[in-house]
Amino acid sequence: MTNFNPNDPGMANGNYFALPYSLEESEIALISVPWDVTTSYRPGTHKGPEAIIEASVQVDLYDPLVPDAWQTKIGTVPTDEKILKDNRKYRKIAEKIIEGLENGVDPESLKSELEKVNKASTSLNEKVYKICKEQIAAGKITGVAGGDHSVPLGNMKAVAEQCEEFGILHIDAHADLRKAYEGFTYSHASIMYNALNEIPQLSQLTQVGIRDFCEDEAEIINTDSRIRCFTDIELKRNLFEGKTWRKQCEEIIASLPANVYISFDIDGLSPELCPNTGTPVPGGLSFREVDYLLHLLASSNKRIIGFDLCEVAPGEDDEWDANVGARFLYKLALYTRLNRRKTGK
Repeated sequence: MTNFNPNDPGMANGNYFALPYSLEESEIALISVPWDVTTSYRPGTHKGPEAIIEASVQVDLYDPLVPDAWQTKIGTVPTDEKILKDNRKYRKIAEKIIEGLENGVDPESLKSELEKVNKASTSLNEKVYKICKEQIAAGKITGVAGGDHSVPLGNMKAVAEQCEEFGILHIDAHADLRKAYEGFTYSHASIMYNALNEIPQLSQLTQVGIRDFCEDEAEIINTDSRIRCFTDIELKRNLFEGKTWRKQCEEIIASLPANVYISFDIDGLSPELCPNTGTPVPGGLSFREVDYLLHLLASSNKRIIGFDLCEVAPGEDDEWDANVGARFLYKLALYTRLNRRKTGK
């Protein structure tokens, strides 16, 4: 620490943002989950955590909205290499299942392979839960870097044990309310369905930027009193008709209970900010719109209890997606610290 100068170029040390803090002394622990087994369109998000670490070396540590931002003690949990190994193995099996379904193969004939993938996904969730629970027990706030959007369920369950009730602020292009999409119980498209059905402390799901969902998901949104979905078309129509972004953000935040978990799928952004993500969708939010929402939440009386950033996939020839992802991961960590300082909780 005596030699660390936040104004100097970052020196890669294996930590997110090349920060000098050990995991033991950190207040925020970042957990890498390189997993994209059930990705239904194009894979690559398992490379997200490593790409974000590499890109984060270039992130300037000063933030005008967070005093002494670089003093936010962000620690990095070493990546479990077995997750990468299992991802390679079970992704191949999942691809066979997806290809079979697309070609009209009888789903019954894929049952054996499907059971293997579902068992592996269950094990992955248990592993993430255990890692996050250990960090929370050590006094850390946990943030997960994916990987596809199936991976933070374990973190959600771990933080849920710390409170009687909480809400999820879900930024995404997709509703993720499909039940066992393509037969995968823990599909990336099923994360919020699973959270609502497996975490009894979850009292509110507030979705922002949603613009790609099916009729079944619309039915769930319209009938489950725990869900408030601010669709992309609603948000943009309001802007076009004169409703300020601040007013809309205040309504989003007002819908949430006292404890808030942030689940951020990068494809909630406009696709020019994440062109290589697994399932990009036209429309979406700008960098500054999401940044403003997160800062307003951090400045409110709500308490941020954990977060994740998922679906970042690096391009073959550039690190643009990872560059954007690294900046948002830093913002999530900074605003969580700012929020804890404000609420004193």
